[in-house]
Amino acid sequence: MEQWSNKLAALRAAHEALLNRKNEPIGYENAQHSTFNVQLPNGIYTKYKYPILTAEHTPLEWRFDLCEQSNPHLMQRIMMNAVLNAGAILFEGKYTVVARVEGADRKSFFAVAQSDNGIDGWRFWDEPVTMPDGNNAPATNVYDMRLTRHEDGWIYAVFCVERHDETKPFDTSAATAAAGIARTKDLKNWERLPDLKSLCQQRNVVLHPEFIRSQMVNGKCVNGKWYALYTRPQDGFIDTGKGGGIGWTLTDDITHAEVRNERIIFGRNYHTVYEVKNGEGPAPIKTAQGWLHLAHGVRNTASGLRYVLYMYMTALDDPTRIIAKPGGWFLVPEGSEYIGDVMNVAFANGWIENEGKVFIYYASADTRLHVATTTVDQLIDYCLHTPEDGLTTTASVETIKALVAKNRQMTK
Repeated sequence: MEQWSNKLAALRAAHEALLNRKNEPIGYENAQHSTFNVQLPNGIYTKYKYPILTAEHTPLEWRFDLCEQSNPHLMQRIMMNAVLNAGAILFEGKYTVVARVEGADRKSFFAVAQSDNGIDGWRFWDEPVTMPDGNNAPATNVYDMRLTRHEDGWIYAVFCVERHDETKPFDTSAATAAAGIARTKDLKNWERLPDLKSLCQQRNVVLHPEFIRSQMVNGKCVNGKWYALYTRPQDGFIDTGKGGGIGWTLTDDITHAEVRNERIIFGRNYHTVYEVKNGEGPAPIKTAQGWLHLAHGVRNTASGLRYVLYMYMTALDDPTRIIAKPGGWFLVPEGSEYIGDVMNVAFANGWIENEGKVFIYYASADTRLHVATTTVDQLIDYCLHTPEDGLTTTASVETIKALVAKNRQMTK
C-alpha cells in the first residue's frame, strides 16, 4: 500500500511540474539550434521554447486507473498519443482552446483547456467534450474544430467529420469527409446541427463571424442576412481533385446549412506553398484595415506532403476580395517541431486577439500544440508590405534585388 501510494504521489508531482512549467520566448539570446536549422526571431511573431499542450498534459484520470486494487502496478489503461489542432477563443476572461486529442486507438476527440495568460499554465477541464451526433450518422472520427463567436450570439464549432466510405466496403482505408456543425453558449452543452450539405466532400470549413447583408444575384444587388462559410471542396478524402482552394458560400439557415453557389476566393497555384491544397485556418480577425486571414498550404516533396501556414487580407466591405497576398509561407515547423507522427507539418485552426495582441495556436507534426505571439499591427504590416509571389524565379530575384538596392540607398 505504501509503495503504491508513493508511486502515485511521484506521478502526480511529475505531472504538476509539467503543468506548472513556465514557458520561455525564443529570442536572439536563446535561439534554438538543431540538426535542421537555427530558429532566429523574424520580427513578425515570437515562438516559445516549450509546446503548450502534449499527450502528457492530459489529466492522469483520463489515462490511469487510480485504484490500487484494480491497478496494483499503476499502469496506464488508456494511452494518449497527441494533442494538436485546436480551436481557440477568449472565454470568461481565460485563453481557451478546444483541442483535438488523439488516443492510442487513433480516435480523436475534443477537450477544453484553459490558461490565464495564453502561454503557459494550461489545464484541461475534468472531462472531454461530449459531442452529440444529433440526427447525423455516427462519426468514426471528429477533429480540427474551428470556433467562431458569431454576431447572432452563439459560439459555433465547425469540424471535420470522418466516416468510412460505404461505397467501398472492402477498402478499409476509404473515407469520406464532411463538415460537422455544433453551437454552444458555455463550451459544455453542445447543440449538434446537421452536417453541412454539399455535393462534394468538405474539409477545413470555417464560419465567418458576421452576417453578410448583401450579395449579387443575377447581376443585381440583393439585401438580406446570410451566414458565410469558407469551404475547401475536394473530390476525395485526400485528393482535392479539379480546381480547389479556399471557397466561399452563403446560407440563410445555419441549422440546415447547404453549399450553394460556391466560388473559390483563393485558389491553388503551381510551384507555390499552396500547390496541392490550401484551406482557411481559424475565423478571420477584423481590423480597421481589413480582415486578417491565417491559412494552410500544402505542397508535395520527395519526403511527402509539407504543410505550412500563410496569411492574406480581405476587404472589410467584401471578405472575398483579397487586398494583400504576402508571398510564401508565414510559419513553418522548425527544429524539433519538424519531428512527430506526421513529419514536416505546421497547422493552425485557432488564434485569439486580445487588446491588439494575437496568440496563434499551431500544431507541429500532428503531435503537439504550440503558441506564437504577435500583434494586430505586426500582422497588418506583414500582410501589406511583404511582396507577393511573382510565380517565377526571375520575379523572385528582381524582388530581392529591389530590397538590396533600397538598403544600399539607406546606407549612403
